[in-house]
Amino acid sequence: MDLVNHLNDRLLFAVPKKGRLHQKCLDLLHGSDIKFHRHNRLDIALVQNHPLALVFLPAADIPTFVGEGRVDLGITGRDQVAEHEAVVPPTETTGVDEILDLEFGRCNLQVQVPENGTIERPEQLLGKNVVTSFTHLAEAYFRKLEERVYGAQMNGDSQSRPKTSIKYVGGSVEAACALGVADGIVDLVESGETMRAAGLKAISTVVESTAVLIRSKHPSDPRLVNLIVARIRGVITAQKYVLCTYNILRSSVDAARSITPGKRALTITTLDEEGWVAIQAMVAKKDAADIMDQLTEIGACDILLMKLENTRTEA
Repeated sequence: MDLVNHLNDRLLFAVPKKGRLHQKCLDLLHGSDIKFHRHNRLDIALVQNHPLALVFLPAADIPTFVGEGRVDLGITGRDQVAEHEAVVPPTETTGVDEILDLEFGRCNLQVQVPENGTIERPEQLLGKNVVTSFTHLAEAYFRKLEERVYGAQMNGDSQSRPKTSIKYVGGSVEAACALGVADGIVDLVESGETMRAAGLKAISTVVESTAVLIRSKHPSDPRLVNLIVARIRGVITAQKYVLCTYNILRSSVDAARSITPGKRALTITTLDEEGWVAIQAMVAKKDAADIMDQLTEIGACDILLMKLENTRTEA
């Protein structure tokens, strides 16, 4: 009862309790200075430095809780949001607002068939057996496919249209074809190694997915929601950029600016040596090595890259 009373005046934030997004979410919360301790694997943890409580839920359930306004914020996969909205379409007052792509947990929900089989196109699965844990997305996908392929032929008669059988399997979906349960599957693909090991190939993509931060359309504390969103956005931006500092002749500043324009503009400081300046600029982490090479070519020296812990700048 005491815990329930504590939750009454706290913003609720749902995060995946396990699975491929779980640890990344914990790292993100840590980087956002959201301090908590999860006692004995309980599914609720009170945050120590904010009127906030974390609720650990299956990723598939988070869009429902946020969409119904039971929880204010949540992190889940875009695939899970799409699966939920295939059943409960959003309205102006219900459903979730996607407010930030977190850019991790990247995967695709794909139609897959045996590599050594005869099926090359998703149209060839119409009227056959398909197994998935995303039944609503799969049903919507094949229903549209049926309407496109058979609509003209059947003159709109849906009763005589061949029906694709969509069956639910909660795990090990990739084994369904080998076991003779299905002619094809709809499943998530990250690296593709599991799919290839099971002798499968992808023939179509249903949804492209990453982890997303979602919000209720009626948050209990909009100010705190905005604060948490700003902190998380800051961490995501910091993961994409590094701070590049270097010394260069003032006469080469224009050339340097073309290489490191910065997020808004360069920070330029005059050095205690005639004709020299120090420059600071944020640069994309993925381009950092090439940028250092280009700066060296125009005469820059003492080039340093520094990791960013957090930011308050647009991603």
